Amino acid sequence: MLSRALIILGLIATSAFAAPLYPGASRAAADIDAALAAAAAQHKRVLVDFGGDWCTDCKVLDANLRRPENAALLDRFVVVHVNVGDAGIDRNFDVAKRYGIPLAKGVPALAVLDSDGSVVYSQKKGEFEAMRHLDPAEVHAFLERWATGLAPRPGKPG
Repeated sequence: MLSRALIILGLIATSAFAAPLYPGASRAAADIDAALAAAAAQHKRVLVDFGGDWCTDCKVLDANLRRPENAALLDRFVVVHVNVGDAGIDRNFDVAKRYGIPLAKGVPALAVLDSDGSVVYSQKKGEFEAMRHLDPAEVHAFLERWATGLAPRPGKPG
């Protein structure tokens, strides 16, 4: 509990000085295309993170993704951040829909893509929307499950 509180306080304290995590909303399609090309060349998957710089839970998720215990798993992905708006969720609904993300459930929301652009998994229920209240181990488990090509695809047993 204390480490979660420290992460949140650190994010709040540094957010005014940090570079934006989420690039301009108009870059989403081009950034995803570049990530897919890089993933194909590097034999990785793409982790698409929908969120915004105004979103504390998005920053907490990013901090948890970058924890040392996740480094080897995160290295199996090309990560792309999709900005859903500068002051709330009002942009990139079409991109989210393409990858099965219901933005009405909140952000952050993640989609995992194979390097050919096919959706391996997309969060449908706002699983990380309250990231500041979740155990960082849930992020590790998510990465562990989807980092390999062995994870079951939605609709298939396993």
